[in-house]
Amino acid sequence: MLINRRDLTLGMVASMALMPAAALPFAGHLARRFDVRDYGARGDGVAIDSGAFNAAIVAASQAGGGTVVVPRGRYLCFSIRLKSRITLLLGKGAIIEAADPARHAGRYDVPEDGVEQLYQDFGHSHWHNSLIWGEDVSEVAILGPGLIHGVGLTRDGPGARWKAQTGERPLSMRGLSEREIAALEPDWKRMIGLGNKAIALRGGRDIRLSGFSILKGGHFAILATGTRGLRIDRVSIDTDRDGIDLDCVSDVIVERCRVNSPNDDGIVVKSSFALGRTVAAENILIRDCAVSGYDMGSLLDGTRRETQQIAPDQDRVTGRIKLGTESNGGYRNIRIEDCSFTHCRGLALETVDGGVMENVVARRLTMRDVTTAPLFLRLGDRRRGPDGTAIGAIRGVEISEIDARGIDHRFPAAIAGLPGHRIEDVSLSRIHLSYRGGGTAEDARRVPEDHSNAYPEPSMFGVLPCWALWVRHAERLRIDRFTAETATPDQRPPFVFADAPGISIVRTPLFHA
Repeated sequence: MLINRRDLTLGMVASMALMPAAALPFAGHLARRFDVRDYGARGDGVAIDSGAFNAAIVAASQAGGGTVVVPRGRYLCFSIRLKSRITLLLGKGAIIEAADPARHAGRYDVPEDGVEQLYQDFGHSHWHNSLIWGEDVSEVAILGPGLIHGVGLTRDGPGARWKAQTGERPLSMRGLSEREIAALEPDWKRMIGLGNKAIALRGGRDIRLSGFSILKGGHFAILATGTRGLRIDRVSIDTDRDGIDLDCVSDVIVERCRVNSPNDDGIVVKSSFALGRTVAAENILIRDCAVSGYDMGSLLDGTRRETQQIAPDQDRVTGRIKLGTESNGGYRNIRIEDCSFTHCRGLALETVDGGVMENVVARRLTMRDVTTAPLFLRLGDRRRGPDGTAIGAIRGVEISEIDARGIDHRFPAAIAGLPGHRIEDVSLSRIHLSYRGGGTAEDARRVPEDHSNAYPEPSMFGVLPCWALWVRHAERLRIDRFTAETATPDQRPPFVFADAPGISIVRTPLFHA
């Protein structure tokens, strides 16, 4: 039986009416619908449809709010500009495909002028050069079950134009040639007309992203900077660089998302200088999410391949949940719970650019095939920020109920502050870590350098002199029910504590043995 266009649209709207209220954040948008095909969209994968999308979005916003309906089809687009009071509904079988300026007539919106790129890279500093972007919008939703496919996006972009340039890249990249670095960080002028993000939000409030998928999202699949009241749920991301980046945001929930990102971080909280001032990232909940480092594309297709072993930074594949690296404004009131990490790096909590990290809770995390350290807390002295930027602080962190297995033996859990600037008041309870083993007596004699101003990664210290937990420059650390094991013998001790006054260790037989 043939289904005509009118029946298809009515079917989508009827389906929306049956959705639970929680899935319809702005029910008033249902009253008016704007089908992108009524504004000229073809959905044939050949015609450029972004003009039709933008016309439908403007009409819905000017009408006082409405739902922009995207029926089944492949819609080739350059920049789609969000407006306030609209819901963009990607129906089943609807694909928004990022056009490629090298193959298609057109280009992405030009990166904004007036954004100082001294203290963060090009990707963090611009939003308009994206497939879908919104600036200072409110009451906006993008709902699935459709797909955003970033075929024509680039994952690359210039680094920060910071005069010091210390700690700009991980130490693991020291072996790369200038030509190899240039390939990853092209000149700014080469970025004009290109798109490097699937969804970018600057400012704005009351925004919901739910139920859709992103394949190959460019530098960021989702970048939100300075956004308030953002909720991201049931979004599946399989991408070639960062998954979800939350920069200088507040009052945010990310839940029931799947993020596969072998080449960069999965879910990241940051507090950069992209808004031209220090802004804390605060009141953020990340729960019931799964991050991984499978081969790109193999999460969404279900094969979950593990062919790729090395990320562009020359460490093992990335994935993971992380606070950092950009950390000028600091972090407050962050909770990470009931999440899984598979074939990727572990949890990283880092502040190196002057910000204060406090009141962070991570609990009920499971990790399998951990490619670097399962837990990594780092207070550093990169200070990529304006003159007068001070060394930051980490205090009041609670980590509990962690079960990590198949961990690379080189990287115990690590808590590393600085001489004269200790990490304070960290609690580790009910932790179980299972390592592959294999450390040598020579490894046990190593005394790692502080690398105070280096880019923070577990590999920055090399192979560490113990296999379970390494602590240096920390005070009032509380450890309760910490267990660990190795699959094969390891000649290093399980623990090393250096400059760690006020430590409390209870119900941890491995330590007392």
